[in-house]
Amino acid sequence: MQQRRKNTSGSHRPARDLDFRERLGALRNLPEFFSLIWNCDRCLTVLNVLLRVVRASLPLTMLYVGKLIIDEIVRVSSSNIEISFENPEMSLLITYVLIELGLAILSDLLGRGIALVDSLLGDLVSHEISLRLMQQSARLDLECFEDSEFYDKLERARRQASSRILLMSQALSQLQDSITVFFLAAALITFNAWLLLLLALTLLPAFLGETHFNSQSYSLMYGWTQERRELDYLRFAGASDETAKEVKIFGLAGFFGSRYKKLAGEYYQANRSLAVGRAAWGGLLSMAGSLGYYTAYAVIIFRTVQGELTLGDLTFLSGSFLRLRTLMETILIRFSSIADSALYLRDLFDFLEMQPRIKSKENPLPFPESIRDGFTFENVSFRYPQMEQWVLRNVSFTLYPGEKLALVGENGAGKTTLVKLLTRLYDPVEGRIILDGHDLREYNLDGLRDAVGVIFQDYVKYHLTAAENIAVGRIDDRENESRIKVAAQRSLADTVIEKLPEGYQQMIGRWFKQGTNLSGGEWQKIAIARVYMRDAQLLILDEPTAALDARAEHEVFRRFVELTVDKCAVLISHRFSTVRMADRIVVLHEGKLLEHGTHEELLAAGGQYADLFQLQAAGYR
Repeated sequence: MQQRRKNTSGSHRPARDLDFRERLGALRNLPEFFSLIWNCDRCLTVLNVLLRVVRASLPLTMLYVGKLIIDEIVRVSSSNIEISFENPEMSLLITYVLIELGLAILSDLLGRGIALVDSLLGDLVSHEISLRLMQQSARLDLECFEDSEFYDKLERARRQASSRILLMSQALSQLQDSITVFFLAAALITFNAWLLLLLALTLLPAFLGETHFNSQSYSLMYGWTQERRELDYLRFAGASDETAKEVKIFGLAGFFGSRYKKLAGEYYQANRSLAVGRAAWGGLLSMAGSLGYYTAYAVIIFRTVQGELTLGDLTFLSGSFLRLRTLMETILIRFSSIADSALYLRDLFDFLEMQPRIKSKENPLPFPESIRDGFTFENVSFRYPQMEQWVLRNVSFTLYPGEKLALVGENGAGKTTLVKLLTRLYDPVEGRIILDGHDLREYNLDGLRDAVGVIFQDYVKYHLTAAENIAVGRIDDRENESRIKVAAQRSLADTVIEKLPEGYQQMIGRWFKQGTNLSGGEWQKIAIARVYMRDAQLLILDEPTAALDARAEHEVFRRFVELTVDKCAVLISHRFSTVRMADRIVVLHEGKLLEHGTHEELLAAGGQYADLFQLQAAGYR
């Protein structure tokens, strides 16, 4: 059966349907998973296995002691001795009972110990997977985060952080139960090997049925990845501090609620049909296992009635067969579950194995301690992956050492894209960027990123303390209070922080207790402080002051120009009163370099810059 569903665009996309060989082949993912567990904590891993091996031997031992107790009860009751605890004839029976009590207590203690170790080890594994996902996400190219298919992969991988704890417990329980089955089978094979074979064969249909439905469950989850992400988004959009104002004012609660209800209902229906089918077929196929057990039970009873077996033997054999049937059924069904869970592991490992396209070459050049010739764009063209339209086309100019360069152009002209190329968040599709005579791609990527400080218009509002919000500009110096305060003074954020109840240690944002929110302008001053905190060779402000009024923005940029006198700087702003402070202005139009020069030169040229300047100036008259 192939799960199909309608996506939000109105088209239909089939979910993955897997054959038995592919599901079985997914078990190859388990060694890598166990290696991950082993590396999390070797002592806990060894302890877990040892506890399970010991506990696995207890069921057979307890059944055999139970047989001895029954036989001893029969012997004592058939004799003419006086039933008394002081009677020596009762001492053996009491000893057997005490032994079984000790084994039961030991089994319970081992079970609790296993649960404790599972919990501790599971937390470590979950944390390790989450950490690796964070680290891998940081390694991957920016273009990945602008691709919906990548988010599907990330979503499937992220869900493994918690759900794979169950797989760990299942795999270790499988080992424990397999050892118990080995002990029980070894003890029963001398009684009647054919009954063991019959029991195994009658359990096979339930195993195959469970395997099929586990496959369908994976297929459903895989095919609905995008929709489940949309459900998460709708939950966020309908109830979060970031959307609350507009949800109330625009009356969006009904819109988000109805959209969520519709999508959740579609998912429920798909999952419901699968769950009903699994329950119906599972119940029917499990009858075959019961038939196999009661066939063996009938043979045991028949031989006991004939006098070939004692009542203790009857108890031991029937109990062993019942335990064996339950364990074999559990092992077969769990095997199917483990095999299909291993498919989800493949999603995790596939994500962790993704390689970034933008990275340092072998033996890269160290980034220069002091920029000598500047950054030169040579016929640079760029278009985003899977797009035909060029965002930049044949752009050539130079950013000289210590120069303050402003980028001007209408929205979509390519200003932010140019900044992304300068910082190697992307590489040019055509042309190249030269730094001191070498292609930018020849330099160590970490060194380049360390030498650049950027604040974008969509800067992040971190729910951290005020000091930490500034320190993200140079996070290794987060304990350097003097550097943080100097950065705050330069961006005028110090006046904002002085008003906070706990100053630099005040939690900003409403996500956490005692957090306080800031206005847009206050947030921007905090964000700009990150540039000063970084103290890099190349500093870039990509419209981070858009929420400030013209006077405040002018003051921010004036201080920025004064405080970065010996550094390269790129300024992007729509306000020409700010732009004119730059040493040189580059005008972009539809991805092409239209003109460049000083403010006075461009006004004198009477081109697009002059037109835009006069248009904006007219608005202030």
